Order: sequence, then C-alpha cells, then structure tokens
Amino acid sequence: MPDAWNDPERLPDRAPSQGTDAIAMGVATGVGSLPGTDIGEAVNIVFGELPEWPHLPELPDRGLGSDMIGRGAALLEGLPVQWWAFRWELADLPGRDARRAADFLERDLDALHEVTTAGPVRLNAVGPFTLAANLWRRTGGAMLADPGAVADLTASLAEGLRNYVAAAQARMPKAALSIQLDEPSLPAALAGRVNTESGLDFYRRVPVEVARERLRELTEQVGVPVVVHCCAPDVPVKLLEEAGAQALSIDLTLFNLDDVPKVDALGEYLDGGGRLIAGVVPALGKPHPGIAKEAAERVLGLWNRLGFNPELLPQRVSVATTCGMAGASPDYARFAMEASREAAERLRG
Repeated sequence: MPDAWNDPERLPDRAPSQGTDAIAMGVATGVGSLPGTDIGEAVNIVFGELPEWPHLPELPDRGLGSDMIGRGAALLEGLPVQWWAFRWELADLPGRDARRAADFLERDLDALHEVTTAGPVRLNAVGPFTLAANLWRRTGGAMLADPGAVADLTASLAEGLRNYVAAAQARMPKAALSIQLDEPSLPAALAGRVNTESGLDFYRRVPVEVARERLRELTEQVGVPVVVHCCAPDVPVKLLEEAGAQALSIDLTLFNLDDVPKVDALGEYLDGGGRLIAGVVPALGKPHPGIAKEAAERVLGLWNRLGFNPELLPQRVSVATTCGMAGASPDYARFAMEASREAAERLRG
C-alpha cells in the first residue's frame, strides 16, 4: 500500500464510534462494482442515489489492477504481487501492474474528499479465501493449496485492511465506516470444488473450523464492523455468524424458499439479531416497471415463510442488487439503485 495512506498527518486523531451505527438497516445500499472509469463520477452517483448507506464503488472497467483480485492483492502488507502468465501471483518485488493497482486504490480513496457525510459508509475488499483461490504461489498453484500460506495471507490482508480503513477515515472523519468482504469462492473452498491449475482436479476442502478461525482473525482486527457478501447459492450462514460478521449480503434470488435447512439457518441467524443485505434487484438487465415491487415481494416472501413480526423487518433487512454491476449499462445501474430505494421504502411501509 502507498506510504501516503499511512501518513500520520492524514489520519484523524480519533475515529468516530464504530458499531451498529455503521450498519444501516431498512435502507437501500449497493454491493460494490459499477460500470465506467471515472471514480469521481461514480462516487457522486452512489452517494446521491444511496444516501442512507453509500459505499466506495469499484470500477473494473479501468483494466488490470482494478479487478477484484488485483485490488485485493494491492492491500496486502509484506506480500508483493505481480501479473504473470495471465494471473496474479506472489513476487519478490511488486511489479508494474501491482503499483498500478495501488494507484487505483489511492485515487478511489481521494475521491472521498469530495463527499461530506456523518453517516454510514461501506468500503469493499475481496475476502481471504476468494483471494487465496485466485492468487498463485511462485512455485505454482493457488495459495489455497497451503494452509500456512492462507494464514500468512489472512494476516497480511488484516493489516492492509486496517490501513485502508484508516486512510478512508482520514478523508471522511465523521463517517461511520464498515467494510464488506467479498467471498464468492468461499462455499467452493469449503466443499473442495476449487479447480487446480490443470483444471482436472480440485484442491482439498478447507475445514469449517479453519475458515471460521481465519475469518474471525479479520473481523477482530480490522477495527470496524464487517459485512460478508457471498453471491453463491450455498452461503455458510452459521460459519459467517460465528466468525464475527455483523451483517450478511446474500443473493436472495438464488435462495430456494422450499429448502427447509437453508431457510431455517437464515431464520435462526435473523431471529438471533443478525442483519441481512437482501440482494433482490437484478444486477444486470434493462429498466422496466415492477422491479422494485418484485424485489420487495421476494423479501416479504422470505419474512412470511419465517413467521417473523413484519415490524421487525426494517430493523433486520436492507436492500441491494444481487451482485456488483460492472457489466451493467450506466443507465441500468442508476435505475437499479433507484429500484433498491423504492423496494426499501415499500418494506418500511
């Protein structure tokens, strides 16, 4: 990470109180990525369209280094990376592409100077298991193959995320920050479904207790509430709760309301005070009437199936798109944010 991020003169004397105020319920929010290459414009759109819980958007269209893995690798402390043979891998020294990724991150953070907020704001970063499944060792194979390497990566990422949060807080001293860890590969890692380099085999599954320990290491060290986003159909709800996630971001369009064990697991989580970012607005498509109504009805369908008091819904659930919108058109991305707001309003009654 750039030294400028750690300049004491740029850090606040004291971070604002971080806790439940940083996790906004009953509102519309986003997931992460957007189309386009202008970070200033993207920040203005997000903070304008999702004012109750905006996030720092990611813009993969800018190219190598702004992708999820390159961006996450740029956060690592003491683990240099490079782009080599069409993938990110560990290196002796940071390569040109790694420096470019770090520069993208700093530009994104600097765009936060242009907004003024005293409310909740969410940062985004790739989680340790998705990063380990896509970041390669110099000797070959993904870091996921080596439990010791995953532990080292997690410790490095935790330190990088602390610095990332401090740098964002310096630019928005009054904001209540949280951070979202994107873990689309976590279910596959737990099930032993991550392909090896040859594509003919799979890495050994990650034991649940190991995944829980690594994730808890992050949630306990980053210094702000952690949201975990997973857009796979088999989200490990209990594991993530036990690991210290203070909210879960789930694609509810993949959630089968007739799958009793999964419904029960999510119900237990919510009944115990868990908070949910419900991905119910399509991340891709064309604007058309009725999307907001359909999104709200999907959340209500889950809530009714669980038999919970409707008055509790705005205290437990916020609304978002199903996943990031990097592949969407700019017009649709803005429409989806508006639809998320309307759906949240419907759920608040």
